[in-house]
Amino acid sequence: MAIRQCAIYGKGGIGKSTTTQNLVAGLASLGKQIMIVGCDPKADATRLILHTKTQETVMHLAADAGSVEDLELEDVLRTGFGNVRCVESGGPEPGVGCAGRGVITAINFLEEEGAYEDELDFVFYDVLGDVVCGGFAMPIRENKAQEIYIVVSGEMMAMYAANNICKGIVKYATSGSVRLAGLICNSRKTDREAELISALAAKLGTQMIHFVPRDNVVQRAEIRRMTVIEYDPKCNQADEYRALAQKIVDNKMLVVPKPLTMDELEELMMEFGLMDEDDETIVGQTAAQESAGATA
Repeated sequence: MAIRQCAIYGKGGIGKSTTTQNLVAGLASLGKQIMIVGCDPKADATRLILHTKTQETVMHLAADAGSVEDLELEDVLRTGFGNVRCVESGGPEPGVGCAGRGVITAINFLEEEGAYEDELDFVFYDVLGDVVCGGFAMPIRENKAQEIYIVVSGEMMAMYAANNICKGIVKYATSGSVRLAGLICNSRKTDREAELISALAAKLGTQMIHFVPRDNVVQRAEIRRMTVIEYDPKCNQADEYRALAQKIVDNKMLVVPKPLTMDELEELMMEFGLMDEDDETIVGQTAAQESAGATA
């Protein structure tokens, strides 16, 4: 059976890496063999699986060795909780060079060294924020990942980012097999959040594959550099991540999304009360000015 290669995108700060690692722990608990490829220069995509601050990256190890050709697979690949294989691409020092180059270098190296030829069921690419340009688009541009999951919440900018990512998927879907596989709502406890993200998914032509409730046990586990499933396997949140994992195992809904225009996105937000009715007179008004206007 072919390896399912999945890329996880989402707005920076949405909890993408945390969600990915907890999802992967859920898949491991179902007996799946998985590799995570961290595609963010922060190298934080594997810390909960490996119980470490940061894993040494392909780019850092290559710099120390002289070149990536001087590395062996065992130099860059570590195994953590649930027998999950972990690789971090890394990147240059902040402000120097293109961080996307690390993604390209790492994936090419893994392919050449046979990392994808094992008995893997899934490969997950944890991709920097909502950047879908240059090297960060490689998992979708080069047909590495066929399934794209977007982590989103009921917040305006998270939805805007998800819609923007869909535009990138459409661009590469025309020349390859990349498809949107669903939205994962990582709850921020905004009003009518699950209903809103389900409505957004429907407009994009996809599904909200799972609603992950907000729970402080996630933070408690993170402080210990652990996934929830390892830290407290019997808690309700662990069940949520296992449910998400099972839904991804069973998922057959792979689509070319239909991104919204900005007007359509704002109309959806107005419908759910995230934005006031389209009234240009309030744009740029401070709370004090609005209050003064109301009492005038």
